[in-house]
Amino acid sequence: MIYLDNAATTPIDNEVLQAMLPYLKENFGNSSSQHSAGRVAANAVLYARDKIAKILGCPAEEVYFTSGGTEAGNFALKGVCAAKGHGHIIVAETEHPAILESAKDMQKLGFAVSYLLPDENGIISPSAIKSEIRRDTVFCSVMHANNETGVIQPVEKIGKACKERGVFYYCDCVQSAGVLPFPTEFCDGLGISAHKFYGPKGIGAIRIKNGAKISRFISGGRQESGLRGGTVNVAAVVGMATALEKAVQDSEVNNKKIAAVRDWFVKRVLTEIDGTQLNGDNLNRVPSNANISFDGCDGENLLFLLDLKGVCVSTGSACSAGAVSPSHVLKAMWYKDERAKSAVRFTFGKYNTKAEADKTVEYLKAAVAKIRGGKG
Repeated sequence: MIYLDNAATTPIDNEVLQAMLPYLKENFGNSSSQHSAGRVAANAVLYARDKIAKILGCPAEEVYFTSGGTEAGNFALKGVCAAKGHGHIIVAETEHPAILESAKDMQKLGFAVSYLLPDENGIISPSAIKSEIRRDTVFCSVMHANNETGVIQPVEKIGKACKERGVFYYCDCVQSAGVLPFPTEFCDGLGISAHKFYGPKGIGAIRIKNGAKISRFISGGRQESGLRGGTVNVAAVVGMATALEKAVQDSEVNNKKIAAVRDWFVKRVLTEIDGTQLNGDNLNRVPSNANISFDGCDGENLLFLLDLKGVCVSTGSACSAGAVSPSHVLKAMWYKDERAKSAVRFTFGKYNTKAEADKTVEYLKAAVAKIRGGKG
């Protein structure tokens, strides 16, 4: 198998798995229990939270564990809206469905929502954010790096614009964690998901700045300072902390290696297959992502033919699997339906090789020729 869908999920790192195993076996206590087994688990959670907070550059009490990036986005947007009661929300049209669908939910409850379009490179203008902020604006969300195109947003400037007007700014860092420096000082909320940086699935975190007005997301026990009830997944928390620490420590080496393989792949595709276009800003993107459109082809058909050869790719967000309409991200970037529907997302990871990239190019050539030939 050639796995080129690392934006959807990454394989768990063996070092991370080894760190988790003791908390799946002998140290299985509930971290809320008062006995010795519970204290062992609680100490592991405490240590993991401290480690993550240090990496994010914030106090440990600002870090709250979630089930992943989707919950983090829901937590931020709905939690702020619940605390405020009414007002205006700003979200980018290119956000993850977790944010877009949450905004629609709040719209049904009476909140006004502004959906901002990016430019043709997929970038949201900070000046557009400034001009859209109203006296009753309570929340703004623009992700750090887009999950479909990998395009990096000017989050520092966006965060400053929100801070000047007292607007809670949430930055989805799911695709940038372990790749780019965290923009912690520029945002009030920040979300990550462990399985995007070689950690376990089903665990993530949200950083909420001290003093931010936000209501609890899951009612229940007093876990996560009362903001998120439910028994803590100790093993997953330990795994996430280990994975994030390793990803950040190795980011320079990994980014260089991944970018080299990705760039070689893109160069070959664009020069050897006619009618191909790279979607999104050519340079201002994370090193793993290559979103490419193939004229005269349907992205789903290309995915199917590549899958038959053992190559795993995507046509968009994994959370939107099964959608038959063109990518909302590419449509928001002013692309026509034909270009959006012919797009395939190739996302590389630290385990991918140049040889795998070369094999994929050859499989792509055959797949494109088959689809175009069949239409002819």
